[in-house]
Amino acid sequence: MTRLPAPSPRTRVRRLPDRAHYDADTVAAVVDAARVCTVAFNWNGSVHALPTAHWREGDHLCIHGARASRMLQALTEGECCVTVASIDGLVMARSAFHHSMNYRSAAIYGRFEAVEDAAHKEAALRAFIEALAPGRWAQLRPVSAKELNATTVLRLPLAEASVKIRNWGVKDDAEDMDWPVWAGVVPLATVAGAPQTDPDSVVREVPAAFG
Repeated sequence: MTRLPAPSPRTRVRRLPDRAHYDADTVAAVVDAARVCTVAFNWNGSVHALPTAHWREGDHLCIHGARASRMLQALTEGECCVTVASIDGLVMARSAFHHSMNYRSAAIYGRFEAVEDAAHKEAALRAFIEALAPGRWAQLRPVSAKELNATTVLRLPLAEASVKIRNWGVKDDAEDMDWPVWAGVVPLATVAGAPQTDPDSVVREVPAAFG
């Protein structure tokens, strides 16, 4: 398989480059699979790395928060790095050295821009809710102008990004293959639990999407 080159020197994967991917579809899939990203940025001479919910709108990663948020203000003033990761399995080898994880991760570089247009902002927030529960936005109380004004939506282009993926089994040294210990992969997945209806919810029946 022919792989695209890294979009920039800082996105080029140097450690285990055979795990690297740079194509837009793979980047989008890794971003979509995770619900939380970590945003690293510099603010007033101090480095910060904060987790926050994210979603994808086309070829942009989006985040949101209160208009007064220090992080959101800082992100439009300087460069940042956003990372996302999903852990898919524990790789249990015959030696401690070769234990590993199966994972999908992405690193995205650039500068966020604010979504100023009210209609675009509302559409972006709708995309966020729809990513969590398709069809739910139409059932909700309409968002108000006051709520839109109090909310900041930022978006970051996915153009400068790299992905690393490991999705295979155990890789042990030949001399360890006969060592008497179990070896294999323990799959991991995020699974939704039983819905818990709010005591004051007018609608008592759990939507099929959550059932």
